[in-house]
Amino acid sequence: MSGIAIGALMFAVLLLLIALRISIGVAMLLVGMIGYVALSGWSPLISYLKTAAYWRFSTYDLSVVPLFLLMGQFASKAGLSRALFHTASVWMGHRRGGIAMAAIGGCAGFGAICGSSLATAATIGQVALPELKRHGYSGSLATGALAAGGTLGILIPPSVILVIYAILTEGNIATMFQAAFIPGFLAAFGYLIAISVYVRLKPDSGPAGPATSWREKFSSLGDVWAVTTIFLVVIGGIYAGAFTPTEGAAVGAVSTGLLALIHGHLRWDGLRECLLGTASATGMIFLIVFGADVFNAFLALTQMPAEAASMIGQSNLSPYLVLVVMLVLYLIFGCVMDSLSMILLTIPIFWPILMVLDFGMSPDDLKIWFGIIALIVVEVGLITPPVGMNVFIINKMAVNVPMIESFKGVLPFLISDIVRVVILILFPSITLLLPRLFS
Repeated sequence: MSGIAIGALMFAVLLLLIALRISIGVAMLLVGMIGYVALSGWSPLISYLKTAAYWRFSTYDLSVVPLFLLMGQFASKAGLSRALFHTASVWMGHRRGGIAMAAIGGCAGFGAICGSSLATAATIGQVALPELKRHGYSGSLATGALAAGGTLGILIPPSVILVIYAILTEGNIATMFQAAFIPGFLAAFGYLIAISVYVRLKPDSGPAGPATSWREKFSSLGDVWAVTTIFLVVIGGIYAGAFTPTEGAAVGAVSTGLLALIHGHLRWDGLRECLLGTASATGMIFLIVFGADVFNAFLALTQMPAEAASMIGQSNLSPYLVLVVMLVLYLIFGCVMDSLSMILLTIPIFWPILMVLDFGMSPDDLKIWFGIIALIVVEVGLITPPVGMNVFIINKMAVNVPMIESFKGVLPFLISDIVRVVILILFPSITLLLPRLFS
């Protein structure tokens, strides 16, 4: 068999293993090793493995991952999710659909210090679901808003997935954070519009809450000043070049840790729980990263990415048609795997193809623009039927809400996401504005 035939066969085997619910990291590692041996033999594989792990995990940029994860753990312990949701509900709860809007605001705020979609959805869901139920919100709107709001954790900086994407494409982490800010803001704004339209069509699904005085509104800001300060220091410092993303993550982790300690939520047991949670999540991510490295080394031997790039480059297909096909594949992959796995599996194949296509921009701008669009579509996969991981997490927390109702609830947010993707594809300058401004 030719290298390309072996590559195609092993890629199919990998998808089968993933469908059988084998860990994506283990599946990529096994398939990559078997394919490597089939093409080169055992001795080259062993020579590669003895240096690959050290080379990958000694990368300085990768150290930002456990630090941002630890920052998210401390933020959960400090009760920041409750403070963010409370403040948002005080300001918006008097409007029809306002409590659901407050949930989106809480997700956006927590995502800015967490960086994980699943953690954002689960953490804000614990706080917001009882309030949404108490105010008489329909199960579909309540669960749909929280599932969609959770996806903001991926896009709004700091984002672990953005870090991994930047490392894979040899991009700049700070630049990717800059590029994600405006699309992240558009995501939150689009979700608020989706809720507003939803409650106009179905007024009983999101009744208005009690009005609050201006004194209560401004008083509630005292609960979130620390969160705002941490976000501005970490992200503002990275944007301004005051420190690197790794240094910013360290500042954020220490700040949220001190905040949790001041609030009395970080005793020895709490600290141990945060450290173990960070270690567990980091180990899982690093296993997937290493598995992807081995699998990608095997793909490089098959020449599949290079051959695919050459074939598409000579086919005269529209670059935007190729882009749309890639984005549709992300939606399909979203049914069987998580966001990190999708990025690690596809970028080594997709990026060489995109590099030979003419989108009318430089390779550096293309890298940034595609990364943000891909991340948005990956985030959409987390709420897309029939398998949306965020929807399943929120639905398990919402007692007596049928799964079909939760999927109905995310439809307005899916429409908002599609509109946002189209806008960002048609107007790349939106994504590239801040990177060009800070360059």
